[in-house]
Amino acid sequence: MANLKDIRNRIKSVKSIQKVTKAMKMVAAAKMRKAQERMEEARPYANRLEGMINHLLPDVNRESLDLLDVREVKRVGYVIVTSDRGLAGSFNTNVLKTAQNDIDSIGKENVDIFCIGKKARDHFKRRNYNIIESHTDFWNELKFNDAIHLGEGIVSHFTKKHVDEIHVVYNEFVNVATQKIQSELLLPLVFDGDEKQIVDRLYEPNKEDIVKSLIPRHLNIQMWKYLLESFASEQAARMLAMENATENAQEMIKDLTLQFNKARQAAITTEMLEIVSGAEALQN
Repeated sequence: MANLKDIRNRIKSVKSIQKVTKAMKMVAAAKMRKAQERMEEARPYANRLEGMINHLLPDVNRESLDLLDVREVKRVGYVIVTSDRGLAGSFNTNVLKTAQNDIDSIGKENVDIFCIGKKARDHFKRRNYNIIESHTDFWNELKFNDAIHLGEGIVSHFTKKHVDEIHVVYNEFVNVATQKIQSELLLPLVFDGDEKQIVDRLYEPNKEDIVKSLIPRHLNIQMWKYLLESFASEQAARMLAMENATENAQEMIKDLTLQFNKARQAAITTEMLEIVSGAEALQN
């Protein structure tokens, strides 16, 4: 059995770790709430934008729009959204596992990868996958301009016909306890433009020019959605992981305290026996 000093030091260490996990849980909760608010703010704009494009597309020549160009799929691009840091449970592991399975089913020699977050970059770099771009160290000050910057390289890669499709693998925020892995087609953009609208509108200058200006904005808001969903999911996963770590630390403290009390009682009992044995020896 460990001596009293060792057990006391272990209890002190676990209590220190518990303070850190509690603080990390509180920080993650605050960041998650902020990300949720930003998602709710962006959603009406995204829905309205998509509705306008759907309304205009039936009267527009899709072949004139590069981002709607459906080609025979020979080479595919993958955008993989992870975090820069760990301590978030299986948040990164699940995304990387899904992405790697999808890529391996196609053949990694036929896939170009855009890594968002250090975890994706490190994972695929170690395995010698074809990484086109990697973006890191922006999560703490996440801005809409980051989504625009990320989208520029991805769109350029598609419009230059280096790839025929681009997919995105990310964590969708469902609720605090649930994050769902999604693998979505980003390019070419697919819209349901066949729905007939009852009310017609007058557009200036013309529908085709308006669609050409709206589609890049739609793409930017999609990238923004992926970043916000992933960031909120990361914070929720980290909050739960730190809550579990805090609870585990409390259980360890209880167990160690019990060990300490047993060891102390054993030491007292041993000392008393030695005193009694010494007294009996003196009497004899």
